[in-house]
Amino acid sequence: MLDTYKHKGQRARLVQLLADKGIQDENVLTAIGVVPRQFFVESILAESAYEDRALPIPAHQTISQPFTVAFQTELLALKPRMKVLEIGTGSGYQTAVLCEMGMRVFSVELEDKLHKLAKGRLEDLGYKARLHWGDGSKGWPTHQPYQRILVTAASPWVPAPLKKQLDIGGKLIIPVGTQKQQRMYEVTRLSYKEYEVRKHQHFAFVPLRGRYGFDE
Repeated sequence: MLDTYKHKGQRARLVQLLADKGIQDENVLTAIGVVPRQFFVESILAESAYEDRALPIPAHQTISQPFTVAFQTELLALKPRMKVLEIGTGSGYQTAVLCEMGMRVFSVELEDKLHKLAKGRLEDLGYKARLHWGDGSKGWPTHQPYQRILVTAASPWVPAPLKKQLDIGGKLIIPVGTQKQQRMYEVTRLSYKEYEVRKHQHFAFVPLRGRYGFDE
């Protein structure tokens, strides 16, 4: 698959749409304007890659709506070279956006098929992220603490392991609620025991699976 002038034009229009919808972080918009989203969707859906909607990917999962990707990424309030843990690699698109922004990315995916597909795509595009196949609801303790943690699936609560793996002063962005609707939580670790929680607008994500997610 090629990244053509048509795709670049579609990305430019998508970036303008996201700005019109309230995304202000220029670094987020720039990254979305660079990452070729058509490489992260099924080939049959490539023509829809730059529509602002979620699309199905293997293992009954989805690639998030571009606005959702931009909104979550903006909430992270990223600074250069931050250490970011992503829970739910999926197709690898959000991972690529974080890499494009210059983050040190660690990403965990429960589905082996998605883990392997994302690994291949990211390597082909030259994005260097450390990927792990496992239960993302437990985080990735080996490389803790993280300055930022991003969860790309709906959780019934904020998993305790993720809070513990967050650096003091760090942020955790996670959709919390039922399997049908969630609110985006912004959790900031203030000290060893103290956390501050801010609640943002409603979204709809696929469920977070694993020990600290929804029951299978």
